[in-house]
Amino acid sequence: MNVTTRALFLCVSATALGLPLAASAQTSATMTRDQYESAKDAVDARYKAAKQKCDALSGNPHEVCEDEAQGQHNVDKAELDYKRSGKPEDARKVQEARVDATYEVAKERCDEKTGNAKDVCVADAKAAHAKAMADIKSTGTTR
Repeated sequence: MNVTTRALFLCVSATALGLPLAASAQTSATMTRDQYESAKDAVDARYKAAKQKCDALSGNPHEVCEDEAQGQHNVDKAELDYKRSGKPEDARKVQEARVDATYEVAKERCDEKTGNAKDVCVADAKAAHAKAMADIKSTGTTR
């Protein structure tokens, strides 16, 4: 595994675990344009593979799967941008991408419910999203 692949693997592993990528800011100056493009291509390839897995599903599970794939893709892209720049605003964008991805999946899962249960589910998802976004804006972290 070359250095770029190893770093990307660690980045994706950290994403899956929900870990912040503060350490990657130290290496941001060493990422060349070619390394960035290569990592971006790998992120896009993972997204396409995840979407293909969704094709085996139907109905709401298919929609949830697609939202999960899209959300992870958005988080991966945000992390890659943060890794390249190391800027605090890009770190915030990573957090926002995670919150947005969680919200979109939660909303889609609410579609499995009907009536009042669905309304409560959507309201809970919106409230959790609003709280997490407010936390990011006020403290720079999520709870």
